[in-house]
Amino acid sequence: MNKIAIHGFGRIGRLATRAALSNGLFSPISISDITDLPTLAALFKADTNFGLWPENVSLSANNPKSVEALRIGDREIPYFNTKEDLPDWGALGVDVVVDCTGRATRRQGAQVHLDHGAKKVLISAASKTFEDCDAVILPGINFDSYDHAKHHIVSMGSCTTNALAPVVKVLLEHFGVESGFFSTVHAYTATQALTDQPMKDSRDSWAAAENIIPSASGAAKALKFIWPDLKITGKAYRVPVRTGSIVELNVLLGKNTTRNEVNDFFREAANQAPLKGIMGVLEDEWASSRIVGEKLSCLVDLPLTQVLGGRFLSIAAWYDNEMAYATRLAEMATAIAG
Repeated sequence: MNKIAIHGFGRIGRLATRAALSNGLFSPISISDITDLPTLAALFKADTNFGLWPENVSLSANNPKSVEALRIGDREIPYFNTKEDLPDWGALGVDVVVDCTGRATRRQGAQVHLDHGAKKVLISAASKTFEDCDAVILPGINFDSYDHAKHHIVSMGSCTTNALAPVVKVLLEHFGVESGFFSTVHAYTATQALTDQPMKDSRDSWAAAENIIPSASGAAKALKFIWPDLKITGKAYRVPVRTGSIVELNVLLGKNTTRNEVNDFFREAANQAPLKGIMGVLEDEWASSRIVGEKLSCLVDLPLTQVLGGRFLSIAAWYDNEMAYATRLAEMATAIAG
């Protein structure tokens, strides 16, 4: 049985655990963080965005290993406080550490898990440079390039990368892409301020739940790990919703097309490998609440597709920036552990 550890029990760590358990993928061999376990247990049980976990969640009172443990239903998951040091992953027999701390985007931050005995590290973020990971692997996009013998530090990019990549893949395969821009209208995140206060990124200094805040997006750089010649760049606008985002891609295609032809290609791609179960399409007109809790990486909003002059395309895709990404992360951890 695969032994997968969740390191960092914040938004993505908790949701990846929810996804792993609810989809029958794995039960973590351990969870670790720098916060007290009672608080983490309460946050796991009652999630503002996704509701109550259906099973009992408690702390283990009689752990024979004298280690704190989180009990979820009948599963007992050891907890390690890593404020001082990481656990001995080798002694635990860990196959994959899923690092959800946001601190492993540089190679030295990920390498420490291997140094502590883990066989693989899966990073829940985009690595800073090409040298900071062994591979950027996205489910449904380039998983066939994963080499179990060579790739020990694997990045899965960002939520926006995973939402945008299926759209780019379909366009590249059918039309070619000369250049383009994207904009993602993205839910606010924990990196922003709740009230007006000085922040490292100056625009983030204003209250996240009361402002539309322009922000940088690393999705374009992450896509270039997969398609080095891709000429697409973009930005984000953080808006006052708790989860649920939409990315709009405006590109100059390599050949002429029509709105109906584009939409037909996306309908076809959504219903067959490798994008089936990764990308979906929406035929009706919806708002962002429709996709809260959606596990697909993206849902292409077909009514929003526009073509100007035959080659200039505007296309949009919704994504739950938390649940969709966390689900892919749990699936990827299972895949590379095996």
